[in-house]
Amino acid sequence: MSLAIEMAHISKRYSGVTANDDVSISVSAGEILGLIGENGAGKTTMMKMLYGMVSPDEGDIRLFGKPVKITSPHVAIKAGIGMVHQHFMLMPNMSVLQNIILGQTPTQWDFIDEKAAVKQIDAIMDEYDMRVDVGEKIFRLSVGEKQRVEIIKSLFRKAKILILDEPTAVLTPHETDRLLEVMQQLKANGTAIIFITHKLREVMKITDKITVMRRGRVTGNLDTRDANPELLSNLMVGRSVDLNIPRNPYNPGKPVLELEGVFAKDKRGLTALHNVNFLVRAGEIVGIAGVEGNGQTELIEVIAGIISPTRGTVRLHHDDITGMSVRRRREKGMSHIPEDRLRVGTSRDCSIRDNLILNRYYQKPFSRNFLLDNGALLRFSEEQCEKFSVKTPDSTYLLGTLSGGNMQKVVLARELEVNPDLLIAAQPTRGVDIGAIETIHQKIVAVRDAGKSVLLISAELDEILSLSDRILVMYEGEIMAEFNREDATERKIAVYMTGAKKVKREIP
Repeated sequence: MSLAIEMAHISKRYSGVTANDDVSISVSAGEILGLIGENGAGKTTMMKMLYGMVSPDEGDIRLFGKPVKITSPHVAIKAGIGMVHQHFMLMPNMSVLQNIILGQTPTQWDFIDEKAAVKQIDAIMDEYDMRVDVGEKIFRLSVGEKQRVEIIKSLFRKAKILILDEPTAVLTPHETDRLLEVMQQLKANGTAIIFITHKLREVMKITDKITVMRRGRVTGNLDTRDANPELLSNLMVGRSVDLNIPRNPYNPGKPVLELEGVFAKDKRGLTALHNVNFLVRAGEIVGIAGVEGNGQTELIEVIAGIISPTRGTVRLHHDDITGMSVRRRREKGMSHIPEDRLRVGTSRDCSIRDNLILNRYYQKPFSRNFLLDNGALLRFSEEQCEKFSVKTPDSTYLLGTLSGGNMQKVVLARELEVNPDLLIAAQPTRGVDIGAIETIHQKIVAVRDAGKSVLLISAELDEILSLSDRILVMYEGEIMAEFNREDATERKIAVYMTGAKKVKREIP
């Protein structure tokens, strides 16, 4: 196979940080390369250089044997490179069709030829079995549908090289399986694919070879057939990783969170939660399992105070908090790791320091006589960055300069620092590396072992099974079943996740 991509001896430095240090990567046509590494290892920076978003300080890039200077995404697209970013680059108020043809609009007599565009798009959709309504607005689509639009957009632009940056981080298991099938089809058609992910099971399943990065350098280049998860995790984080987190014996205490007869609507005005009843007690982790889009988001937002239920009651320590503000809930002992850290949990244009005190900026020791104490803020933020291994020169850097996984560590530090009575952990390990997953799981179990309560919502069934003391299964806004840790299996839970069965529950 001929080499489609050669990135040779690439280095990139920012103020105080070496993002990439003499990195070389190559991919052949019709080949899938897995690019893996810890958060902040430099994977995305390498791909931004390949896509023309930043320029390398040193090194050379060749495409199909020819040296190139990729000075912008426009140049990359013309060269046949497509990139599906971790955070989608779509215009939410424009239609699917408008997003796909943006910058590559077919015309006839100087007018946009929508019929020709739709015909081309339909052919791509048919070939790869990726159907999306071309007339629908982007903001109305599911995450999986948005990703399909990004891939279709790249194929519409005749991409022969496709970069997928954490493409499965926000997908359901079914959507992930479908994406892997599409990748196999693209490979069979000669497309060179670079697949950035933290999920070693997917790397082992879909790739031909693997490049591992740590701290801006390559620590391993190997054929997938010669790899195994233990070897890869060692190359990624420099040590063995154990996700079987030890815990104290299960001895739950009094109820901390109680939901009684809760109904709620989604943004479209449709019923998203239907008569939800459950409780979370001190000293336990209750996991919510289910395919995303079955009411989990609305459940989190009702408990956190972001939206109000149409009926029902939410209690914290037996006190009715149904109409209470987000701030009051936090002051009563609730913390919330949001499922969408960019939309809800952080401000990318603020510093890491400011993000760490978003929930406490008005309290002592950070505020004195209505003025911020910058010395106290700096000491606190530097301590938290060190404690949670946030990779940054210092806490005054903008949050947007961090990788997705390091952003998640900032959120985790902020929410755990207050020693909450109730921790709502929604997709807590989305987009983070295996070493950080181990750390986050340890922190969550530590909350439980300290006699506090945790409500865990995750699309990763392995994570639910590994961490939860009790598991509730949601389908179309209802609790379908409940399992104790020792009784739960992936096969049992899957039946209820599809709505095929429902059991009558008694609230413990």
